Amino acid sequence: MKLIFSPASPFVRKVNVMRHEGQLIDLITLAPVQTTALLTDPAARSANPLGKIPALVLDDGKTIFDSRVICRYLDDLSGAGLYPKTTLWDVLTLEALADGIMESAVSMVYEARLRPEEKQFETWVEAQWSKIDHALDALEQNQFTVLRSDLNFGQLAVSCALGYLDFRHPDRNWRNGRKWLDAWNRMIQERASMQATIPEG
Repeated sequence: MKLIFSPASPFVRKVNVMRHEGQLIDLITLAPVQTTALLTDPAARSANPLGKIPALVLDDGKTIFDSRVICRYLDDLSGAGLYPKTTLWDVLTLEALADGIMESAVSMVYEARLRPEEKQFETWVEAQWSKIDHALDALEQNQFTVLRSDLNFGQLAVSCALGYLDFRHPDRNWRNGRKWLDAWNRMIQERASMQATIPEG
């Protein structure tokens, strides 16, 4: 199998975390690309008509995407059990929340990097942060009980999202007023899979 990826993407980090958790490192070849919302790498476009990453090219030549589909596939392939049947929909919902945090955080980065300064829309940026802020409050207030249950992939996705906030938006200080979430994340980040996938650059 071959993973089309860019190392700084939080969605890619999710897949790499699953590669480690499922002990699939040797089964998946990494194929890095340089792609942005304005300039799509041909390899990414070839793998996914949307041009988005990550995309996983299977041994039979078929491609699956997006990160939620890939992670579920790799969990099933490896038998890691990070999507338990008894709480499946809760875990998938928690992962969707994590993905939403990532989407808003990435879009904030795009606004700053890809638009000329005079065209950047600060109100829109703050609206994206407001989504993140409300999601983090919900996590702190235990509105998603599988966050505090046995290890599952929704939890790992949330930790990837929080890691991306540290990586790209450290000035926002998401930890402020969220002592429980901060302590929980520090514990999750100690896992070997999280340590091996810390973004750089």
